[in-house]
Amino acid sequence: MQETFINIKSLDMDARGVGHLENEDGTPGKVIFVEGALPGERVSFETLRKKKNWESGRMVTLQKATSMRVEPKCPHFWHCGGCSMQHLEPSAQVAMKQRVLEDNLWHIGKTKAENIMRPMYGPTWDYRYRARLSVRHVAKKGGMLVGFHERHSSYVADMTSCEILPDHLSAMLVPLRELIGALSIYQQMPQIEVAIGEETTVLVLRIMAPLSPADEVLVKAFADKWNIQWWLQPKGPDTAAPYYPPQHAPNYKELYYTLPEFGIRMPFKPTDFTQVNHQINRLLVQKALRLLDVQKDERVADLFCGLGNFTLPLATQAREVVGIEGSTALTTRALENARANGLDAKTTFYTRNLFEVTKDDLVALGKFDRMLVDPPRDGAVALALALAELRQTNPDLMPKRIVYVSCSPSTLARDAGILTHRAGYVMSKAGVANMFPHTSHVESVGVFDLLDDFQPREFVAQEQAPQADPQ
Repeated sequence: MQETFINIKSLDMDARGVGHLENEDGTPGKVIFVEGALPGERVSFETLRKKKNWESGRMVTLQKATSMRVEPKCPHFWHCGGCSMQHLEPSAQVAMKQRVLEDNLWHIGKTKAENIMRPMYGPTWDYRYRARLSVRHVAKKGGMLVGFHERHSSYVADMTSCEILPDHLSAMLVPLRELIGALSIYQQMPQIEVAIGEETTVLVLRIMAPLSPADEVLVKAFADKWNIQWWLQPKGPDTAAPYYPPQHAPNYKELYYTLPEFGIRMPFKPTDFTQVNHQINRLLVQKALRLLDVQKDERVADLFCGLGNFTLPLATQAREVVGIEGSTALTTRALENARANGLDAKTTFYTRNLFEVTKDDLVALGKFDRMLVDPPRDGAVALALALAELRQTNPDLMPKRIVYVSCSPSTLARDAGILTHRAGYVMSKAGVANMFPHTSHVESVGVFDLLDDFQPREFVAQEQAPQADPQ
């Protein structure tokens, strides 16, 4: 069967190469998304999914390679879903992510940043301090599997090492398979949550039946050998609790990370949300605070504050910081962290549903000189709309600068469109942080400065940026 070759022009959000079939007159035709292909390459492909206007598939023959292509470091790369970009040179990965941010800002938000900041870089390997490993018994593959899912599949990848996990955890994958396979409840343990702190590694076993006495002996021996802590989670995340060593034991160590520039020590639970890349998180906090440029006499809001990752560093610089989060459990924990760091006198925490925040809520909270926003993937559209209304009714309450930290360039772009077209801000700076090397995930930062004179404009966000170049 004759192979069909296409030229790859760009990458989409899933790190697939994007090209076009040619029409009979030589013009670009149907869009093709090709897994494993890179911009500048000519490849043939095997179709996996076909629609009227596009097809997706995987690369079969590489006829012409780009200089950006590298050999993946991990032997499991082509079937494991943990990474999607190891075949692309790391600096080119970051350039692609910056392009994704800029394209989203323009196509979705109809706005541009006045200045694009230099990307924030960190380690490209051994960086992942948080992970959720699936556990399955697959007789056809020799027994227990512990790892990430296969690409585009619910099956667990047959992986014996991982280059993005720290070395000590990568070395533990095969022994973990052997341990789980030896337990009486090996078919009732669907996942292992991993959290690594400054002094300890915690593995949370999701168990759907109690450990037997023989299981307990094996689990404890494993912890002693590999110097890890076990937590057990019989039901939802709130049920996770230390198991071995027990909290009163001399060798029990608290899970925490540090922000040395600010003298912050941040305790956390293994089921809490924390950034997977501790090194980049430190750089991101430093960068965000420099961009916010807080003065000592100012009152600052930290919205979607979580455990206080930004709140506590901000409290070392501002007169007062108000942290707001949707969970009482989180705001309670954040206050505990503030007390542990001697910053509770300068911090206040409120529990509010920020996905339903209104202009009246902002009025009730009072004047903030500056605001830091760090939402989940859904973004902060209600906040942006509330600020747009506040601009019309109470302009004196508008924060003069907002720093928006985002894990989704599309929702950042949507909210940036509202802030710039309807709330009277200019997007003065934007940039990316390479929080997740070798994956298609993009961490980005936008800086918004309040304009003195402004007339609101009509704005309707596009649903998504185009996946392919129009050429």
